[in-house]
Amino acid sequence: MDIEKYIRNIADFPKKGVIFKDITPLLNDPQAMRYATEQLLKLVGNQKIDKVVGMESRGFFFGTVIAQELNAGFIPVRKPGKLPYDKVSQEYALEYGSDILEIHADAILPGQNILIHDDVLATGGTAEAVCKMVEKMGGNIVQFNFLMELTFLNGREKLKNHQVMSLLKY
Repeated sequence: MDIEKYIRNIADFPKKGVIFKDITPLLNDPQAMRYATEQLLKLVGNQKIDKVVGMESRGFFFGTVIAQELNAGFIPVRKPGKLPYDKVSQEYALEYGSDILEIHADAILPGQNILIHDDVLATGGTAEAVCKMVEKMGGNIVQFNFLMELTFLNGREKLKNHQVMSLLKY
């Protein structure tokens, strides 16, 4: 199955000059969704995973399913003010300014094997921020796992000390 045909290009979203990769057609087709999940799981292989970390918000779609299939817990990483318990926070750079991500402080125990999942690897800023939080908490990052990678933005460079896998490369 060619999952690329289920990814729609939206010109000038969220701003002029950007071509947004819309995964909602993929999410809308149960067979394509199942196939994409199977392929993402193949990227993990037989590696032992204790927790899957998914980034707000599109990392939640496949992240929860992957966690279930791996018999692992799922940990959401959210924007400020969305998590109700004690948090670990990490600021990261955006094109114009900065933002913050948060994770519950008790979500990862030292030594646990962590899979970090998101839909897209672009500039790598979000993934790098999550990496810093997971490592600060003592987690062992086994793999970064993405549905697609925008290679021309060189996000992989920010994650060069880790295994980075993606199904599609643009």
